[in-house]
Amino acid sequence: MALLGLVALGGVALVVAVSPWWWFLAGPLLALAVTGVHDLAQRRHSVLRNYPVLGHARFLLEGIRPELQQYFVERNFDGRPYDRDVRSIVYQRAKGTDAEEPFGTERDVYADGYEFLVHSMAPVKEPETPPRVRVGGPDCAKPYDMALLNVSAMSFGALSANAILALNRGAALGGFAHDTGEGGLSEYHLRGGGDLIWEVGTGYFGCRTADGDFDPGAFADKAAQDAVKCVSLKLSQGAKPGIGGVLPGSKVNAEIARVREVPVGQTVISPPYHRVFSTPRELVRFVARMRELAGGKPAGFKLCVGSRRQVLALCKAMADEGVTPDFIVVDGSEGGTGAAPLEFADHLGTPLTEGLITVHNALVGTGLRDRIRLGAGGKVATGADIVKRLLQGADYTNAARAMMFAVGCIQSQRCHTNKCPVGVATQDPRRGRALEVGDKSERVRRYQASTVEGAVRIMAAMGVSEPAGLSPHMLRRRLDPHTVRSYGELYDWLAPGQLLAEPPADWAGDWKAADPDRFTV
Repeated sequence: MALLGLVALGGVALVVAVSPWWWFLAGPLLALAVTGVHDLAQRRHSVLRNYPVLGHARFLLEGIRPELQQYFVERNFDGRPYDRDVRSIVYQRAKGTDAEEPFGTERDVYADGYEFLVHSMAPVKEPETPPRVRVGGPDCAKPYDMALLNVSAMSFGALSANAILALNRGAALGGFAHDTGEGGLSEYHLRGGGDLIWEVGTGYFGCRTADGDFDPGAFADKAAQDAVKCVSLKLSQGAKPGIGGVLPGSKVNAEIARVREVPVGQTVISPPYHRVFSTPRELVRFVARMRELAGGKPAGFKLCVGSRRQVLALCKAMADEGVTPDFIVVDGSEGGTGAAPLEFADHLGTPLTEGLITVHNALVGTGLRDRIRLGAGGKVATGADIVKRLLQGADYTNAARAMMFAVGCIQSQRCHTNKCPVGVATQDPRRGRALEVGDKSERVRRYQASTVEGAVRIMAAMGVSEPAGLSPHMLRRRLDPHTVRSYGELYDWLAPGQLLAEPPADWAGDWKAADPDRFTV
């Protein structure tokens, strides 16, 4: 920009000193220089703040529809198609330009796997305020009222300081929760005033001893902060179940190192397993200990479901110990905003639908469901996504990818290089400054509010005024051109206490083999 300005001024000097004909050169250069200065000063578009003048090419491509946009914008950079509806809906809602679309759906409604919600011939009035979910079982002294959609786990370090601050301020403005991710509690999580779910992973960042073990004293001190409303133990995540997270050394600056309590400049690899427990029973006891250390605040854990037998082992341990977590967050294998080996992303973990239904049924079948709230995360982005997850067994939902879009992510897939073009996934101060916190926090608020409003409108159209009125029969899936079945028919739904009384044949083998003192697959 400095060079462009100097060349433009040189052209003007030639106009004055030599000939007015030099305006043919000086005029365009001066216009570009003025445009660049405007791009650097404006606060609405992060791309233009990092790439003045050149960044306009992106918006030009976005404006050419549908052919060029379909190829250049609606596809990932490796050529894989991405759902246009998701990104466009998030962008529109975040910008406050959400609008109705003409000419009906572009989806093939007769394709195998197509799903649709069942509306009612007698819709009901929408509630004046969106429903909230009380999180806190009988052992919880400080329950928390959770929104239907919240910010899913994304760590400081993976995301920039401004991105974390914008997400947190958005949560404060909208009255919903912000999961910190496993990277520890930073000042950017605390400064915005939003409600926090402090997530602790296998690295115990922010509450670790010198040798990487769990530090109960440090955990209790930080969990006591007013901003922390819930504490969560991360067992696994959807993008890469069974392995720990990786933060490249190029992102581990002095500030990140201080928050995570790790050396500066060294790649941080979270262990794939926890040190504090090795059996289902020990896990249940540790979550109870977390709740006690947190002063009675809700405590739970997050996992991507693998073996149903292990889920049942956890339920047996809860029943034996008489202790339950206040919440469980089920992460689907299709979710995840962090980088992961393709072998893990493509082949490990249970998708959210099956994982969520498995955990819900296990808790119902063991008579524990009314003590525990279920969260769901895995490409949740629209009001329809929320409604689907609620009727599949969830009490509330979390979104990561959509929240990144709301805060300005353009899915350039440069997260691991520290060269994010919009300042979302970088620790480069120059790139990070492009993300204007005030504008982006308002976008986060607008997106969440509009999406929850969409979910409430859908439920009202289905004849339901609150999530408790939803049932699996209200969601249908096309199996082939001639066959449609509801989720009530596609999946078995256990009765309360059924596993304790007489397990159905499909569950009997896993129920018998589930051991509260061993994690057996």
